[in-house]
Amino acid sequence: MRIREFVAEDWSQVWPIVEEVVRARETFPYDPAMTAEQAYGMWAEAPPGRTVVAVDGGRVLGTAKMGTNRPGPGAHVSTASFMVAAEARGRGVGTALCRDALRWARQRGYDGMQFNAVVESNSSAVGLYRREGFAVVGTVPGAFRHPTLGRVGLHVMYQEF
Repeated sequence: MRIREFVAEDWSQVWPIVEEVVRARETFPYDPAMTAEQAYGMWAEAPPGRTVVAVDGGRVLGTAKMGTNRPGPGAHVSTASFMVAAEARGRGVGTALCRDALRWARQRGYDGMQFNAVVESNSSAVGLYRREGFAVVGTVPGAFRHPTLGRVGLHVMYQEF
C-alpha cells in the first residue's frame, strides 16, 4: 500500500467509499443525501490543503483530506478527516493515512492538529487517534444522531506538536 496525492481520476473509486461512510450515518456528520458532486467539492481540498488516497496497485483503499482547521488567528492548527473502504478496514489503512496527515502538518509548521467532530461511539477511530497521540479535550453531549444508538457525543480531539 502507498499513499499518494488524490487526482480527479480517483474520484470514481473515492466516491463509493465516501458514499458508503456518509450514508451509514455512524461516523461522519455529513448530509447522507449529498450528491457525488457535492461530496467532491467538500472532499477534494484546494491548496494549501491536501487530499490523498491509499492505494494497493490500482485500487483505492482509503482517502484523507487535511488543511488548516480555522483561518486567521486559528490558522496555526491543522485538521484532517479519513475514510477507509469497508473491505480494507482493520488492515492499517487508517493508521497510515493518519500518520501521513500528521507528517504533512508538521512539515508545514502547524502547531497541532484538531479533530472537530469524532463520534464517540466510533471506538476504532477514537482508539487509533489516541494511539497516535491525540487526546479528547472535550465532548459535546448528544450532538450526533446515530442510527441505532440514538444521540451520542462528538469528541473534539487534539494533538499539540
